[in-house]
Amino acid sequence: MAEHNIQDEIIGEGDAVAAIVQRSRGEWLVYEEMDTLFDRHFNGAPFNLTVRMNTSTHLKAQARCPLQEHFLPRKSSKENLDRFIPNRSAMDFDYAHYALTEGRNGKDQAAAAVSSPSREAYRKQLAETMNLNHTRILAFRNKPQAPVELLPTDHSASLHQQPRSVKPRRYIPQTSERTLDAPDIVDDFYLNLLDWGSANVLAIALGHTVYLWDASSGSTSELVTIDEEKGPVTSINWAPDGRHVAVGLNNSEVQLWDSASNRQLRTLKGGHQSRVGTMAWNNHILTTGGMDGQIVNNDVRIRSHVVETYRGHTQEVCGLKWSGSGQQLASGGNDNVVHIWDRSVASSNSTTQYLHRLEEHTSAVKALAWCPFQANLLATGGGGGDRTIKFWNTHTGACLNSVDTGSQVCSLLWSKNERELLSSHGFTQNQLTLWKYPSMVKMAELTGHTSRVLYMAQSPDGCTVATAAGDETLRFWNVFGVPETAKKAAPKAAHEPFSHVNRIR
Repeated sequence: MAEHNIQDEIIGEGDAVAAIVQRSRGEWLVYEEMDTLFDRHFNGAPFNLTVRMNTSTHLKAQARCPLQEHFLPRKSSKENLDRFIPNRSAMDFDYAHYALTEGRNGKDQAAAAVSSPSREAYRKQLAETMNLNHTRILAFRNKPQAPVELLPTDHSASLHQQPRSVKPRRYIPQTSERTLDAPDIVDDFYLNLLDWGSANVLAIALGHTVYLWDASSGSTSELVTIDEEKGPVTSINWAPDGRHVAVGLNNSEVQLWDSASNRQLRTLKGGHQSRVGTMAWNNHILTTGGMDGQIVNNDVRIRSHVVETYRGHTQEVCGLKWSGSGQQLASGGNDNVVHIWDRSVASSNSTTQYLHRLEEHTSAVKALAWCPFQANLLATGGGGGDRTIKFWNTHTGACLNSVDTGSQVCSLLWSKNERELLSSHGFTQNQLTLWKYPSMVKMAELTGHTSRVLYMAQSPDGCTVATAAGDETLRFWNVFGVPETAKKAAPKAAHEPFSHVNRIR
Protein backbone atom coordinates (compact mmCIF):
# COMPACT_ATOMS: atom_id res chain seq x y z
CA MET A 1 0.00 0.00 0.00
CA ALA A 2 1.38 3.34 -1.12
CA GLU A 3 2.26 5.94 1.49
CA HIS A 4 0.88 9.44 1.08
CA ASN A 5 2.91 12.40 2.27
CA ILE A 6 1.12 15.53 3.28
CA GLN A 7 3.27 18.63 3.51
CA ASP A 8 0.65 21.31 3.77
CA GLU A 9 -1.37 23.24 6.20
CA ILE A 10 -4.54 22.42 8.13
CA ILE A 11 -6.23 25.74 8.41
CA GLY A 12 -9.12 26.57 10.74
CA GLU A 13 -10.19 26.16 14.30
CA GLY A 14 -12.76 24.25 16.28
CA ASP A 15 -15.02 21.96 14.26
CA ALA A 16 -14.57 24.01 11.08
CA VAL A 17 -11.28 22.56 9.92
CA ALA A 18 -10.28 22.59 6.27
CA ALA A 19 -7.37 20.62 4.91
CA ILE A 20 -5.44 21.44 1.80
CA VAL A 21 -3.84 18.37 0.34
CA GLN A 22 -1.24 18.19 -2.37
CA ARG A 23 -1.18 14.88 -4.14
CA SER A 24 1.69 13.46 -6.14
CA ARG A 25 0.23 14.56 -9.47
CA GLY A 26 0.09 18.19 -8.41
CA GLU A 27 -3.68 18.67 -7.99
CA TRP A 28 -5.11 20.71 -5.13
CA LEU A 29 -8.09 19.30 -3.27
CA VAL A 30 -9.97 21.07 -0.50
CA TYR A 31 -12.02 19.12 2.05
CA GLU A 32 -14.33 20.54 4.62
CA GLU A 33 -13.68 18.06 7.44
CA MET A 34 -10.95 15.75 8.52
CA ASP A 35 -13.07 12.61 8.34
CA THR A 36 -13.75 13.39 4.70
CA LEU A 37 -10.01 13.64 4.15
CA PHE A 38 -9.40 10.24 5.69
CA ASP A 39 -12.30 8.37 4.20
CA ARG A 40 -12.40 9.68 0.68
CA HIS A 41 -8.73 10.35 -0.04
CA PHE A 42 -6.60 7.81 1.76
CA ASN A 43 -9.02 4.90 2.14
CA GLY A 44 -7.19 3.70 5.23
CA ALA A 45 -3.62 3.96 3.76
CA PRO A 46 -0.78 5.06 6.03
CA PHE A 47 0.24 8.68 5.70
CA ASN A 48 2.50 11.30 7.23
CA LEU A 49 0.77 14.45 8.39
CA THR A 50 2.71 17.59 9.26
CA VAL A 51 0.79 20.36 10.99
CA ARG A 52 2.29 23.82 11.36
CA MET A 53 0.02 26.53 12.75
CA ASN A 54 2.46 29.51 12.58
CA THR A 55 1.47 32.64 10.75
CA SER A 56 4.18 32.61 8.11
CA THR A 57 3.36 29.12 6.95
CA HIS A 58 -0.32 30.05 6.93
CA LEU A 59 0.34 32.94 4.59
CA LYS A 60 2.55 30.73 2.47
CA ALA A 61 -0.24 28.20 2.03
CA GLN A 62 -2.67 30.96 1.12
CA ALA A 63 -0.24 32.19 -1.57
CA ARG A 64 0.05 28.71 -3.12
CA CYS A 65 -3.71 28.03 -3.28
CA PRO A 66 -5.69 30.23 -5.66
CA LEU A 67 -8.93 29.02 -4.12
CA GLN A 68 -8.25 31.15 -1.07
CA GLU A 69 -7.97 34.42 -2.96
CA HIS A 70 -11.64 35.32 -2.31
CA PHE A 71 -11.85 33.81 1.15
CA LEU A 72 -12.90 36.45 3.69
CA PRO A 73 -12.50 35.48 7.36
CA ARG A 74 -15.49 36.19 9.58
CA LYS A 75 -16.06 36.34 13.27
CA SER A 76 -17.85 33.01 13.48
CA SER A 77 -16.06 29.99 12.10
CA LYS A 78 -19.40 28.49 11.02
CA GLU A 79 -19.88 31.41 8.62
CA ASN A 80 -16.49 30.91 6.96
CA LEU A 81 -18.05 29.18 3.97
CA ASP A 82 -16.46 29.58 0.61
CA ARG A 83 -18.86 29.82 -2.29
CA PHE A 84 -17.10 26.92 -4.01
CA ILE A 85 -17.23 24.61 -1.00
CA PRO A 86 -20.63 22.91 -0.39
CA ASN A 87 -22.14 23.41 3.04
CA ARG A 88 -23.46 20.14 4.43
CA SER A 89 -25.65 21.80 7.01
CA ALA A 90 -27.58 23.62 4.26
CA MET A 91 -28.08 20.54 2.07
CA ASP A 92 -31.16 18.31 1.88
CA PHE A 93 -29.75 14.83 1.35
CA ASP A 94 -33.17 13.22 1.01
CA TYR A 95 -34.08 15.54 -1.81
CA ALA A 96 -30.64 15.06 -3.36
CA HIS A 97 -31.20 11.30 -3.41
CA TYR A 98 -34.65 11.79 -4.94
CA ALA A 99 -33.35 14.21 -7.59
CA LEU A 100 -30.58 11.81 -8.63
CA THR A 101 -32.87 8.77 -8.82
CA GLU A 102 -36.55 9.56 -9.33
CA GLY A 103 -36.44 13.21 -10.27
CA ARG A 104 -35.26 12.68 -13.82
CA ASN A 105 -38.05 10.21 -14.56
CA GLY A 106 -40.64 12.65 -13.21
CA LYS A 107 -39.31 15.49 -15.35
CA ASP A 108 -39.40 13.32 -18.46
CA GLN A 109 -43.00 12.35 -17.79
CA ALA A 110 -44.00 15.96 -17.09
CA ALA A 111 -42.41 17.10 -20.33
CA ALA A 112 -44.24 14.41 -22.27
CA ALA A 113 -47.64 15.26 -20.75
CA VAL A 114 -49.58 18.17 -22.24
CA SER A 115 -50.54 20.50 -19.41
CA SER A 116 -52.55 23.68 -19.42
CA PRO A 117 -51.08 26.97 -18.15
CA SER A 118 -53.29 26.79 -15.07
CA ARG A 119 -52.09 23.26 -14.27
CA GLU A 120 -48.46 24.31 -14.71
CA ALA A 121 -48.96 27.32 -12.42
CA TYR A 122 -50.59 25.09 -9.82
CA ARG A 123 -47.69 22.59 -10.04
CA LYS A 124 -45.12 25.34 -9.47
CA GLN A 125 -47.05 26.78 -6.53
CA LEU A 126 -47.44 23.33 -5.00
CA ALA A 127 -43.71 22.67 -5.37
CA GLU A 128 -42.89 25.97 -3.69
CA THR A 129 -45.33 25.34 -0.86
CA MET A 130 -43.99 21.84 -0.26
CA ASN A 131 -40.37 23.07 -0.58
CA LEU A 132 -39.79 20.94 -3.68
CA ASN A 133 -38.66 23.68 -6.02
CA HIS A 134 -34.93 23.02 -5.62
CA THR A 135 -32.82 23.48 -8.70
CA ARG A 136 -29.49 22.43 -7.15
CA ILE A 137 -28.28 19.50 -5.10
CA LEU A 138 -25.28 21.20 -3.51
CA ALA A 139 -25.80 24.14 -1.15
CA PHE A 140 -23.11 26.76 -0.55
CA ARG A 141 -24.83 28.97 2.00
CA ASN A 142 -27.70 28.88 4.42
CA LYS A 143 -30.91 30.28 2.95
CA PRO A 144 -33.93 30.88 5.13
CA GLN A 145 -36.97 28.94 3.95
CA ALA A 146 -40.27 30.68 3.34
CA PRO A 147 -42.90 29.91 5.94
CA VAL A 148 -45.35 27.21 4.89
CA GLU A 149 -49.00 28.27 4.92
CA LEU A 150 -51.25 25.93 6.82
CA LEU A 151 -54.08 26.66 4.38
CA PRO A 152 -52.47 27.57 1.05
CA THR A 153 -54.66 29.66 -1.22
CA ASP A 154 -55.79 28.46 -4.61
CA HIS A 155 -53.37 30.41 -6.76
CA SER A 156 -54.22 28.46 -9.88
CA ALA A 157 -57.74 29.86 -9.84
CA SER A 158 -56.70 33.39 -8.94
CA LEU A 159 -54.28 33.57 -11.84
CA HIS A 160 -57.14 33.32 -14.31
CA GLN A 161 -59.96 35.02 -12.44
CA GLN A 162 -60.02 38.77 -12.46
CA PRO A 163 -61.28 40.41 -9.26
CA ARG A 164 -64.99 41.01 -9.52
CA SER A 165 -66.69 44.10 -8.25
CA VAL A 166 -69.29 43.07 -5.71
CA LYS A 167 -72.69 44.26 -6.86
CA PRO A 168 -74.57 45.96 -4.02
CA ARG A 169 -77.73 44.20 -2.97
CA ARG A 170 -80.80 45.93 -4.34
CA TYR A 171 -83.21 47.40 -1.82
CA ILE A 172 -86.71 45.99 -2.24
CA PRO A 173 -89.47 48.00 -0.53
CA GLN A 174 -91.70 45.78 1.57
CA THR A 175 -94.80 47.94 1.14
CA SER A 176 -96.64 49.25 -1.91
CA GLU A 177 -95.70 52.75 -3.02
CA ARG A 178 -99.28 53.58 -4.02
CA THR A 179 -102.73 52.14 -3.36
CA LEU A 180 -105.89 52.93 -5.35
CA ASP A 181 -109.46 51.83 -4.81
CA ALA A 182 -110.85 49.22 -7.18
CA PRO A 183 -114.54 48.84 -6.27
CA ASP A 184 -116.67 46.14 -7.87
CA ILE A 185 -113.69 44.23 -9.26
CA VAL A 186 -114.78 40.66 -10.01
CA ASP A 187 -113.13 38.13 -7.68
CA ASP A 188 -112.78 35.29 -10.22
CA PHE A 189 -109.61 33.23 -10.64
CA TYR A 190 -110.33 32.45 -14.32
CA LEU A 191 -110.58 36.06 -15.53
CA ASN A 192 -107.92 38.58 -16.59
CA LEU A 193 -109.02 42.14 -15.74
CA LEU A 194 -105.75 44.14 -15.58
CA ASP A 195 -103.20 45.14 -18.23
CA TRP A 196 -100.51 47.83 -18.64
CA GLY A 197 -99.98 49.15 -22.18
CA SER A 198 -96.81 50.26 -23.93
CA ALA A 199 -98.02 53.90 -23.76
CA ASN A 200 -97.79 53.71 -19.94
CA VAL A 201 -101.56 53.58 -19.47
CA LEU A 202 -103.11 51.01 -17.14
CA ALA A 203 -106.48 49.46 -18.03
CA ILE A 204 -108.64 47.80 -15.38
CA ALA A 205 -112.15 46.35 -15.60
CA LEU A 206 -114.37 47.02 -12.59
CA GLY A 207 -117.66 45.22 -13.08
CA HIS A 208 -119.17 46.47 -16.36
CA THR A 209 -116.82 49.47 -16.72
CA VAL A 210 -113.28 49.78 -18.12
CA TYR A 211 -111.12 52.54 -16.61
CA LEU A 212 -107.81 53.94 -17.86
CA TRP A 213 -105.17 55.29 -15.48
CA ASP A 214 -102.33 57.30 -17.02
CA ALA A 215 -99.19 56.47 -15.03
CA SER A 216 -97.35 59.51 -16.38
CA SER A 217 -99.88 62.09 -15.21
CA GLY A 218 -101.86 60.11 -12.63
CA SER A 219 -105.16 60.95 -14.35
CA THR A 220 -108.08 58.53 -14.58
CA SER A 221 -110.68 58.24 -17.33
CA GLU A 222 -113.55 55.94 -18.23
CA LEU A 223 -113.28 54.08 -21.50
CA VAL A 224 -116.56 52.20 -21.74
CA THR A 225 -119.43 50.82 -19.70
CA ILE A 226 -120.88 47.58 -21.03
CA ASP A 227 -124.60 46.89 -21.09
CA GLU A 228 -125.98 44.55 -18.46
CA GLU A 229 -126.98 41.91 -20.99
CA LYS A 230 -123.48 41.73 -22.42
CA GLY A 231 -121.37 42.19 -19.32
CA PRO A 232 -119.59 42.05 -17.08
CA VAL A 233 -116.16 42.52 -18.61
CA THR A 234 -114.24 39.22 -18.38
CA SER A 235 -110.87 40.10 -19.94
CA ILE A 236 -108.85 43.06 -21.17
CA ASN A 237 -105.63 43.33 -23.21
CA TRP A 238 -103.67 46.15 -24.84
CA ALA A 239 -102.50 45.92 -28.44
CA PRO A 240 -98.73 46.31 -29.00
CA ASP A 241 -99.18 49.91 -30.18
CA GLY A 242 -100.44 50.98 -26.74
CA ARG A 243 -103.44 52.75 -28.28
CA HIS A 244 -105.95 50.03 -29.07
CA VAL A 245 -107.41 47.78 -26.41
CA ALA A 246 -109.48 44.59 -26.65
CA VAL A 247 -112.33 44.02 -24.21
CA GLY A 248 -113.69 40.50 -23.74
CA LEU A 249 -117.25 40.10 -22.56
CA ASN A 250 -119.36 37.59 -20.68
CA ASN A 251 -121.60 37.05 -23.77
CA SER A 252 -118.66 35.68 -25.89
CA GLU A 253 -118.11 38.93 -27.82
CA VAL A 254 -114.89 40.94 -28.07
CA GLN A 255 -114.88 44.71 -28.59
CA LEU A 256 -111.98 46.72 -30.01
CA TRP A 257 -111.55 50.28 -28.77
CA ASP A 258 -109.36 53.26 -29.65
CA SER A 259 -108.23 54.71 -26.32
CA ALA A 260 -107.11 58.02 -27.85
CA SER A 261 -110.55 58.88 -29.23
CA ASN A 262 -112.66 56.72 -26.88
CA ARG A 263 -114.27 55.16 -29.95
CA GLN A 264 -115.30 51.57 -30.57
CA LEU A 265 -113.75 50.24 -33.77
CA ARG A 266 -115.46 46.86 -34.20
CA THR A 267 -116.96 43.84 -32.45
CA LEU A 268 -115.68 40.31 -32.99
CA LYS A 269 -118.46 37.73 -32.93
CA GLY A 270 -118.86 34.06 -33.66
CA GLY A 271 -115.55 32.83 -32.32
CA HIS A 272 -116.83 31.48 -28.98
CA GLN A 273 -120.00 30.10 -27.46
CA SER A 274 -119.47 31.52 -23.94
CA ARG A 275 -117.46 34.13 -22.05
CA VAL A 276 -113.98 35.16 -23.20
CA GLY A 277 -111.77 34.98 -20.10
CA THR A 278 -108.31 35.55 -21.61
CA MET A 279 -106.71 37.25 -24.62
CA ALA A 280 -103.24 37.80 -26.10
CA TRP A 281 -102.03 39.95 -29.01
CA ASN A 282 -99.48 38.87 -31.61
CA ASN A 283 -99.04 41.83 -33.97
CA HIS A 284 -102.37 42.11 -35.81
CA ILE A 285 -103.61 38.72 -34.53
CA LEU A 286 -105.78 38.76 -31.41
CA THR A 287 -105.94 35.33 -29.77
CA THR A 288 -108.92 34.69 -27.51
CA GLY A 289 -109.70 31.83 -25.12
CA GLY A 290 -113.16 30.99 -23.89
CA MET A 291 -115.08 28.93 -21.41
CA ASP A 292 -115.95 26.61 -24.31
CA GLY A 293 -112.32 25.37 -24.31
CA GLN A 294 -111.56 26.84 -27.72
CA ILE A 295 -108.69 29.14 -28.72
CA VAL A 296 -109.32 31.42 -31.70
CA ASN A 297 -106.89 33.52 -33.74
CA ASN A 298 -108.61 36.67 -35.02
CA ASP A 299 -107.09 38.83 -37.76
CA VAL A 300 -108.48 42.23 -36.86
CA ARG A 301 -107.64 43.65 -40.30
CA ILE A 302 -110.09 41.57 -42.29
CA ARG A 303 -113.86 41.15 -42.26
CA SER A 304 -113.84 37.37 -41.61
CA HIS A 305 -111.61 37.67 -38.58
CA VAL A 306 -111.45 33.99 -37.48
CA VAL A 307 -108.36 32.57 -39.20
CA GLU A 308 -107.35 29.66 -36.92
CA THR A 309 -108.96 27.62 -34.17
CA TYR A 310 -107.02 25.58 -31.61
CA ARG A 311 -108.87 22.74 -29.92
CA GLY A 312 -107.20 20.78 -27.15
CA HIS A 313 -108.61 21.91 -23.81
CA THR A 314 -111.67 20.18 -22.42
CA GLN A 315 -112.56 22.97 -19.98
CA GLU A 316 -112.29 26.76 -19.79
CA VAL A 317 -109.13 28.38 -21.14
CA CYS A 318 -107.93 30.83 -18.48
CA GLY A 319 -104.38 31.71 -19.61
CA LEU A 320 -102.85 32.71 -22.97
CA LYS A 321 -99.34 34.03 -23.71
CA TRP A 322 -97.44 34.40 -26.99
CA SER A 323 -93.67 33.94 -26.93
CA GLY A 324 -91.39 36.87 -27.66
CA SER A 325 -90.75 35.62 -31.18
CA GLY A 326 -94.48 35.26 -31.85
CA GLN A 327 -94.00 31.68 -33.07
CA GLN A 328 -95.27 29.74 -30.04
CA LEU A 329 -98.44 30.16 -27.99
CA ALA A 330 -98.86 28.79 -24.47
CA SER A 331 -102.35 28.10 -23.17
CA GLY A 332 -103.49 27.00 -19.72
CA GLY A 333 -106.89 25.70 -18.74
CA ASN A 334 -109.13 24.54 -15.96
CA ASP A 335 -108.42 20.98 -17.13
CA ASN A 336 -104.95 21.26 -15.47
CA VAL A 337 -103.26 21.11 -18.88
CA VAL A 338 -100.77 23.39 -20.62
CA HIS A 339 -100.59 23.30 -24.41
CA ILE A 340 -97.82 24.66 -26.62
CA TRP A 341 -98.97 25.64 -30.10
CA ASP A 342 -96.61 26.40 -32.97
CA ARG A 343 -97.90 28.94 -35.45
CA SER A 344 -95.59 27.70 -38.21
CA VAL A 345 -97.62 24.48 -38.48
CA ALA A 346 -101.01 26.17 -38.18
CA SER A 347 -103.37 25.89 -41.13
CA SER A 348 -106.14 28.30 -42.04
CA ASN A 349 -109.74 27.53 -41.08
CA SER A 350 -108.91 24.18 -39.54
CA THR A 351 -108.32 22.66 -36.13
CA THR A 352 -104.59 22.89 -35.38
CA GLN A 353 -102.74 20.16 -33.49
CA TYR A 354 -100.73 21.27 -30.46
CA LEU A 355 -96.95 20.88 -30.34
CA HIS A 356 -96.77 19.72 -26.70
CA ARG A 357 -99.34 18.70 -24.12
CA LEU A 358 -98.02 19.23 -20.58
CA GLU A 359 -100.02 17.44 -17.90
CA GLU A 360 -97.85 17.63 -14.79
CA HIS A 361 -99.99 20.23 -13.00
CA THR A 362 -102.76 18.96 -10.69
CA SER A 363 -104.92 22.10 -10.71
CA ALA A 364 -106.04 24.85 -13.08
CA VAL A 365 -103.23 26.70 -14.84
CA LYS A 366 -103.78 30.41 -15.30
CA ALA A 367 -100.31 31.86 -14.64
CA LEU A 368 -98.08 31.77 -17.74
CA ALA A 369 -94.87 33.72 -18.43
CA TRP A 370 -92.30 33.42 -21.23
CA CYS A 371 -88.71 34.10 -20.19
CA PRO A 372 -87.36 37.32 -21.80
CA PHE A 373 -83.67 36.27 -21.70
CA GLN A 374 -83.83 32.56 -22.62
CA ALA A 375 -85.67 31.30 -25.66
CA ASN A 376 -88.07 28.37 -25.28
CA LEU A 377 -88.28 28.76 -21.48
CA LEU A 378 -91.81 28.95 -20.08
CA ALA A 379 -92.90 29.32 -16.45
CA THR A 380 -96.34 28.08 -15.39
CA GLY A 381 -98.19 28.23 -12.07
CA GLY A 382 -100.88 25.92 -10.72
CA GLY A 383 -103.98 26.69 -8.70
CA GLY A 384 -104.87 25.87 -5.11
CA GLY A 385 -104.66 22.11 -5.54
CA ASP A 386 -101.23 22.28 -7.18
CA ARG A 387 -99.38 25.33 -5.74
CA THR A 388 -96.26 24.78 -7.87
CA ILE A 389 -94.27 26.83 -10.36
CA LYS A 390 -92.89 24.70 -13.16
CA PHE A 391 -90.33 25.54 -15.84
CA TRP A 392 -90.52 24.00 -19.30
CA ASN A 393 -88.31 23.66 -22.34
CA THR A 394 -90.93 24.25 -25.02
CA HIS A 395 -88.62 22.94 -27.71
CA THR A 396 -88.54 19.44 -26.20
CA GLY A 397 -91.52 19.60 -23.83
CA ALA A 398 -89.34 18.63 -20.84
CA CYS A 399 -90.04 19.93 -17.33
CA LEU A 400 -86.83 21.57 -16.12
CA ASN A 401 -87.81 22.32 -12.53
CA SER A 402 -90.77 22.39 -10.15
CA VAL A 403 -91.02 24.51 -6.99
CA ASP A 404 -93.71 24.14 -4.34
CA THR A 405 -94.80 27.66 -3.34
CA GLY A 406 -97.19 26.60 -0.60
CA SER A 407 -100.18 28.52 -1.97
CA GLN A 408 -102.29 29.12 -5.07
CA VAL A 409 -100.30 30.70 -7.94
CA CYS A 410 -102.45 33.36 -9.60
CA SER A 411 -99.99 35.18 -11.86
CA LEU A 412 -96.34 35.21 -12.96
CA LEU A 413 -94.08 38.00 -14.28
CA TRP A 414 -90.42 37.91 -15.37
CA SER A 415 -88.17 40.87 -14.66
CA LYS A 416 -87.02 42.70 -17.77
CA ASN A 417 -83.75 43.78 -16.15
CA GLU A 418 -82.67 40.89 -13.90
CA ARG A 419 -82.93 37.09 -13.78
CA GLU A 420 -85.88 37.22 -11.41
CA LEU A 421 -89.45 35.96 -11.36
CA LEU A 422 -92.40 37.44 -9.47
CA SER A 423 -95.40 35.36 -8.46
CA SER A 424 -98.71 36.41 -6.90
CA HIS A 425 -100.56 34.10 -4.54
CA GLY A 426 -103.80 33.40 -2.76
CA PHE A 427 -104.58 31.77 0.57
CA THR A 428 -103.03 31.89 3.11
CA GLN A 429 -100.77 34.97 2.92
CA ASN A 430 -102.03 36.60 -0.32
CA GLN A 431 -98.44 37.69 -0.97
CA LEU A 432 -96.09 38.52 -3.79
CA THR A 433 -92.93 36.42 -3.88
CA LEU A 434 -89.78 37.46 -5.72
CA TRP A 435 -87.60 34.53 -6.82
CA LYS A 436 -84.00 34.46 -8.04
CA TYR A 437 -83.69 32.37 -11.19
CA PRO A 438 -82.51 29.64 -11.66
CA SER A 439 -81.78 28.91 -7.98
CA MET A 440 -85.39 29.83 -7.05
CA VAL A 441 -84.25 31.34 -3.78
CA LYS A 442 -86.77 33.71 -2.26
CA MET A 443 -85.49 37.27 -2.46
CA ALA A 444 -88.52 38.96 -0.90
CA GLU A 445 -92.11 38.40 0.16
CA LEU A 446 -94.41 41.41 -0.15
CA THR A 447 -97.67 41.53 1.77
CA GLY A 448 -100.47 44.08 1.89
CA HIS A 449 -103.44 42.55 0.11
CA THR A 450 -106.07 40.93 2.31
CA SER A 451 -107.46 38.72 -0.45
CA ARG A 452 -105.91 36.58 -3.17
CA VAL A 453 -103.85 38.58 -5.66
CA LEU A 454 -105.60 37.54 -8.86
CA TYR A 455 -104.29 40.09 -11.38
CA MET A 456 -100.82 41.45 -12.03
CA ALA A 457 -99.35 43.74 -14.73
CA GLN A 458 -95.90 45.21 -15.41
CA SER A 459 -94.98 48.77 -16.43
CA PRO A 460 -93.35 49.29 -19.85
CA ASP A 461 -89.95 50.04 -18.25
CA GLY A 462 -90.16 46.80 -16.23
CA CYS A 463 -89.68 48.47 -12.83
CA THR A 464 -93.15 48.76 -11.34
CA VAL A 465 -95.77 46.05 -10.91
CA ALA A 466 -99.49 46.69 -10.43
CA THR A 467 -101.61 44.15 -8.58
CA ALA A 468 -105.36 43.89 -8.08
CA ALA A 469 -107.10 41.61 -5.61
CA GLY A 470 -110.48 40.63 -4.31
CA ASP A 471 -110.05 43.16 -1.49
CA GLU A 472 -110.94 45.83 -4.10
CA THR A 473 -107.57 47.57 -4.03
CA LEU A 474 -105.06 48.30 -6.76
CA ARG A 475 -101.48 48.45 -5.48
CA PHE A 476 -98.21 49.50 -7.12
CA TRP A 477 -94.92 47.89 -6.09
CA ASN A 478 -91.38 48.97 -6.93
CA VAL A 479 -90.26 45.38 -6.83
CA PHE A 480 -87.89 45.15 -9.81
CA GLY A 481 -85.96 48.33 -9.02
CA VAL A 482 -84.64 51.05 -11.27
CA PRO A 483 -83.01 49.71 -14.47
CA GLU A 484 -79.28 50.15 -14.95
CA THR A 485 -77.94 53.06 -16.95
CA ALA A 486 -78.92 52.62 -20.53
CA LYS A 487 -76.20 51.14 -22.65
CA LYS A 488 -74.61 53.15 -25.37
CA ALA A 489 -77.03 53.55 -28.20
CA ALA A 490 -76.30 51.32 -31.13
CA PRO A 491 -74.88 53.19 -34.12
CA LYS A 492 -77.59 54.27 -36.47
CA ALA A 493 -77.81 52.35 -39.67
CA ALA A 494 -76.35 54.12 -42.64
CA HIS A 495 -78.92 55.98 -44.68
CA GLU A 496 -79.83 53.95 -47.71
CA PRO A 497 -80.04 55.81 -50.97
CA PHE A 498 -83.53 56.15 -52.50
CA SER A 499 -85.11 54.96 -49.22
CA HIS A 500 -87.99 57.43 -49.82
CA VAL A 501 -88.75 55.91 -53.23
CA ASN A 502 -91.13 52.97 -53.28
CA ARG A 503 -90.06 51.62 -56.60
CA ILE A 504 -87.37 52.35 -59.17
CA ARG A 505 -88.33 51.69 -62.80
